[in-house]
Amino acid sequence: EVQLVESGGGLVQPGGSLRLSCAASGFTFSNYYMNWVRQAPGKGLEWVAAITTSTTNYADSVKGRFTISRDNAKNTVYLQMNSLKPEDTAVYYCHARHVYGSDFWGQGTQVTVSS
Repeated sequence: EVQLVESGGGLVQPGGSLRLSCAASGFTFSNYYMNWVRQAPGKGLEWVAAITTSTTNYADSVKGRFTISRDNAKNTVYLQMNSLKPEDTAVYYCHARHVYGSDFWGQGTQVTVSS
Protein backbone atom coordinates (compact mmCIF):
# COMPACT_ATOMS: atom_id res chain seq x y z
CA GLU A 1 0.00 0.00 0.00
CA VAL A 2 1.35 3.40 -1.03
CA GLN A 3 1.50 5.94 1.78
CA LEU A 4 2.77 9.48 2.17
CA VAL A 5 2.45 10.68 5.76
CA GLU A 6 3.18 14.31 6.55
CA SER A 7 4.03 15.59 10.01
CA GLY A 8 5.49 18.64 11.68
CA GLY A 9 2.74 21.18 11.11
CA GLY A 10 1.35 23.42 13.80
CA LEU A 11 0.88 26.95 15.04
CA VAL A 12 3.86 29.30 14.87
CA GLN A 13 4.35 33.04 15.27
CA PRO A 14 5.40 35.21 12.33
CA GLY A 15 9.14 34.99 11.86
CA GLY A 16 9.26 31.51 13.33
CA SER A 17 10.31 28.20 11.84
CA LEU A 18 8.85 24.74 11.28
CA ARG A 19 10.18 21.60 9.64
CA LEU A 20 7.73 19.38 7.82
CA SER A 21 8.46 15.73 7.16
CA CYS A 22 6.86 13.32 4.72
CA ALA A 23 7.48 9.61 5.21
CA ALA A 24 6.92 7.47 2.13
CA SER A 25 6.23 3.76 1.85
CA GLY A 26 4.91 1.28 -0.68
CA PHE A 27 6.91 2.51 -3.68
CA THR A 28 10.53 3.06 -4.73
CA PHE A 29 11.03 6.48 -3.19
CA SER A 30 14.36 7.23 -4.87
CA ASN A 31 12.75 6.95 -8.32
CA TYR A 32 10.29 9.76 -7.65
CA TYR A 33 10.50 13.52 -7.81
CA MET A 34 9.09 14.95 -4.60
CA ASN A 35 7.08 18.11 -4.23
CA TRP A 36 5.51 20.16 -1.51
CA VAL A 37 2.22 21.78 -2.46
CA ARG A 38 0.01 23.95 -0.27
CA GLN A 39 -3.57 25.13 -0.17
CA ALA A 40 -4.47 28.27 1.73
CA PRO A 41 -8.01 28.74 3.05
CA GLY A 42 -10.39 29.46 0.20
CA LYS A 43 -7.67 29.20 -2.46
CA GLY A 44 -6.41 26.64 -4.96
CA LEU A 45 -3.35 24.47 -4.82
CA GLU A 46 0.01 26.25 -4.95
CA TRP A 47 3.23 24.44 -5.75
CA VAL A 48 5.91 25.31 -3.18
CA ALA A 49 9.07 23.32 -3.81
CA ALA A 50 10.43 20.32 -5.68
CA ILE A 51 13.43 18.04 -5.43
CA THR A 52 14.76 15.51 -7.90
CA THR A 53 17.82 13.36 -7.30
CA SER A 54 20.11 16.36 -7.33
CA THR A 55 18.25 19.58 -7.99
CA THR A 56 15.78 21.75 -6.11
CA ASN A 57 13.32 24.39 -7.23
CA TYR A 58 11.17 26.84 -5.32
CA ALA A 59 8.20 29.09 -5.86
CA ASP A 60 9.18 32.74 -5.81
CA SER A 61 7.00 33.27 -2.75
CA VAL A 62 9.18 30.98 -0.61
CA LYS A 63 12.60 31.27 -2.25
CA GLY A 64 15.28 32.08 0.31
CA ARG A 65 13.05 31.09 3.23
CA PHE A 66 12.18 27.43 2.59
CA THR A 67 14.52 24.51 1.93
CA ILE A 68 13.48 21.15 0.55
CA SER A 69 15.64 18.08 1.13
CA ARG A 70 15.32 14.32 0.98
CA ASP A 71 16.85 11.29 2.67
CA ASN A 72 16.46 8.30 0.37
CA ALA A 73 17.74 5.93 3.07
CA LYS A 74 14.81 6.98 5.27
CA ASN A 75 12.30 7.40 2.40
CA THR A 76 11.58 10.87 3.71
CA VAL A 77 11.36 14.35 2.26
CA TYR A 78 11.57 17.48 4.38
CA LEU A 79 10.58 21.11 4.11
CA GLN A 80 12.44 23.50 6.40
CA MET A 81 10.42 26.70 6.65
CA ASN A 82 12.04 29.80 8.13
CA SER A 83 10.91 33.41 8.46
CA LEU A 84 7.31 32.29 8.27
CA LYS A 85 4.65 34.80 7.30
CA PRO A 86 0.89 34.79 7.89
CA GLU A 87 0.43 34.22 4.16
CA ASP A 88 2.23 30.88 4.53
CA THR A 89 -0.80 29.60 6.44
CA ALA A 90 -2.10 26.58 4.54
CA VAL A 91 -2.46 22.84 4.46
CA TYR A 92 0.83 21.48 3.15
CA TYR A 93 0.76 18.34 1.03
CA CYS A 94 3.54 16.00 0.04
CA HIS A 95 3.40 14.82 -3.58
CA ALA A 96 5.44 12.12 -5.30
CA ARG A 97 5.70 12.03 -9.09
CA HIS A 98 7.41 9.51 -11.34
CA VAL A 99 8.85 10.63 -14.66
CA TYR A 100 6.44 8.24 -16.41
CA GLY A 101 3.44 9.88 -14.78
CA SER A 102 2.31 7.95 -11.72
CA ASP A 103 1.84 10.12 -8.68
CA PHE A 104 0.74 9.97 -5.06
CA TRP A 105 -0.48 12.48 -2.48
CA GLY A 106 -0.31 12.68 1.28
CA GLN A 107 -3.19 13.67 3.51
CA GLY A 108 -1.71 17.07 4.39
CA THR A 109 -0.57 18.85 7.52
CA GLN A 110 -1.85 22.22 8.73
CA VAL A 111 0.54 25.13 9.14
CA THR A 112 -0.83 28.24 10.82
CA VAL A 113 1.27 31.39 11.13
CA SER A 114 -0.31 33.81 13.55
CA SER A 115 0.50 35.93 16.56
